[in-house]
Amino acid sequence: MNAERVASQADITAEIACIAAGYQRASGGPGEETQPRLDYPPYRSSTLRHPKQPLLLVDPDEVERWAPCFGHQDVDPLDADLTAGNPGEPIGERVIVTGRVLDESGAPVAGQLIEIWQANAGGRYRHQLDQHPAPLDPNFTGTGRCLTGSDGSYRFLTVKPGPYPWRNHHNAWRPAHIHFSVFGTAFTQRLVTQMYFPGDQLFDLDPIFQSILDPGARQRLIAKYDHDLTQPEYATGFRWDIVVSGSRRTWTADGCDG
Repeated sequence: MNAERVASQADITAEIACIAAGYQRASGGPGEETQPRLDYPPYRSSTLRHPKQPLLLVDPDEVERWAPCFGHQDVDPLDADLTAGNPGEPIGERVIVTGRVLDESGAPVAGQLIEIWQANAGGRYRHQLDQHPAPLDPNFTGTGRCLTGSDGSYRFLTVKPGPYPWRNHHNAWRPAHIHFSVFGTAFTQRLVTQMYFPGDQLFDLDPIFQSILDPGARQRLIAKYDHDLTQPEYATGFRWDIVVSGSRRTWTADGCDG
């Protein structure tokens, strides 16, 4: 018996286009689907693991008893500098990533823990399961965290991650991105998402990015280059705001792939 044929990038791109066309025909207008489809066939593993039963209700008070408590004494300012704490400088383009965490009315959400993780400049994570044959950088762990300020602001100094292959289909590559985790105003509001860099040629080919069918919602995942934030001869700057509630809420990831 012949092994099942592995989908090509052309197959995946055609599936993405077909679903997008169907959405455009059926959509009631902009903002119709601002969150990813949990069962999105071009994103192969979503077909197997998306929720198939109604969500369970939880007692918020009971959850809060077990939720972590974060304060300034728990987070060091140097935790937000992913280029520090190692014997040497990490390899790659230094980037400053900053923005604000906001609620649906545009008010700042202060004192919230933000955690990030990412691949290095060669497109490899420092994780035992990542066996992509790109070099590991001994001076880059790829993780950081900070607390938002009184105005909801956050700021990280890191290196721009590289794209990397994944096994969704033949010759599949993920656009460069940084994973974000934000706890919002309660533990049950935790948001896990991804920030992308402008002008990436892989956007149209990536089923994770394309699983958000509303074009405007997809664009809100892309940071904006900010020349005033850029530091001469040192680092380029990008701004990206995160909305933790409401109809313009930042996309929430449904799993850890990619």
